[in-house]
Amino acid sequence: MNLLNNPETGKPLRIILAEDHPVVRNGIRMLIDAQPDMTVVAEAADGESVVNLLAAGMSADIVISDINMPVMDGYALFAHIKESCLPVKTIVLSMLDTEQHIEKAFQAGCSGYLTKAVEPAELIFALRQVATGKKYLCSDTVEKIVKNRSFKTEMTGGPEKLPEFSERELQVLELLSQGMTTLEIADKVFLSKRTVEGHRQSLMDKTGSRNTAVLIKLAVVHGLVH
Repeated sequence: MNLLNNPETGKPLRIILAEDHPVVRNGIRMLIDAQPDMTVVAEAADGESVVNLLAAGMSADIVISDINMPVMDGYALFAHIKESCLPVKTIVLSMLDTEQHIEKAFQAGCSGYLTKAVEPAELIFALRQVATGKKYLCSDTVEKIVKNRSFKTEMTGGPEKLPEFSERELQVLELLSQGMTTLEIADKVFLSKRTVEGHRQSLMDKTGSRNTAVLIKLAVVHGLVH
């Protein structure tokens, strides 16, 4: 299967970097430019510069942005792109890793959230996931959220009670954890793709998961899948 390039245009993913620390920005650029299916087309030290680049006609598929930047921060940049209905996806790359910051970023319109402690391979993986229209939350952040919630549960008395799942939902969850797509699952269990997607959405709603990756990680933590 060809993983390269923008899935819609067939061309390398065009990426704008928004980061106010030149050393960090240069390191990210080197990593991305070393990939055969993506390239950095512009750099900026603040959100306003990105807005100006896009307004001037700069074509980009994804903007990778820090949150704390001068002039215009990441939140304002994500909101501007969302409100302007620009065909550009956004990913956070920040030192901030609290649930409050993550929730605010997704509400502002970002498609992915990674911390600067992320492994290079996961950053590249996240870019490819977001390029196909998926949401992404880095693994370290997921684990921290799960641990924080587990700690809060212990402090309030006893293990967190999981919602009830139907037998079919658990079957779909198990197959999702094996890396199967909704279409593959539909074929295996003799259901329509729409029905399987309905079960997946129900699982995400019940667990409060933002995407399938988070859903699976929570399922593993709670022993719902093998």
